[in-house]
Amino acid sequence: MPPRVLIVEDDITLNQQLQQLLVNAGFDTVVAHDGNDGLTKSISLSLDLILLDVSLPEKDGYQILKTIRQTRVTPVIMLTAHGAEEERILGLKSGADDYLSKPFNFTELILRIEAILRRLAPQINDDDHHYLSRHGIELNKHKQTVSFAGQTIPFTPIQFKLLWTLMQNPKQTLSKPQLYRLVLEKEFSRYDRSLDMHMSRVRRKLVSAGLPADHLQTVHGTGYILL
Repeated sequence: MPPRVLIVEDDITLNQQLQQLLVNAGFDTVVAHDGNDGLTKSISLSLDLILLDVSLPEKDGYQILKTIRQTRVTPVIMLTAHGAEEERILGLKSGADDYLSKPFNFTELILRIEAILRRLAPQINDDDHHYLSRHGIELNKHKQTVSFAGQTIPFTPIQFKLLWTLMQNPKQTLSKPQLYRLVLEKEFSRYDRSLDMHMSRVRRKLVSAGLPADHLQTVHGTGYILL
């Protein structure tokens, strides 16, 4: 299976050039053109590497990187038009694995991506993408099963997807618009109560199985968080 790279770049032309370059080099690609979409995809998708522009609308690259590093070790190469030494240092201090200043040589970019993936290859465990465990909750993505303290709990596919997304991002409040896109695959509407209904059923099932109620909380006016 080819390595999957997320390209977060608001310059449409450069984004397309990078996508074509990576496809030609044998990579699978996903693209985003603004900070919010880039953040959503970076924390919800199974990725091997992220190309992250610093200057983005809605959220800049440093904000996105900071959030990614709360829950993910996905390698990140920062892209910037600035090229100043302090920008490079800030990116590396924030958790970037590498840094390229625009304009950069496409061949050098591919070589850097391949070098990072080679370095991390021995650490990759496919099971990490399919099993999650927290507070006694265990999820198996292959089998779509949920268990708590050894007890299997029946979940619908949507309920499983909702809990999986929350467990991928522990101690991080996920907004309702994010969850609508990631779980329900539609845009948020304040008149639509379907997400609240699914969350209520997820919480009720877990609490009935013995999970302390305060582990899965509603952040009023914002969204939900799994502590």
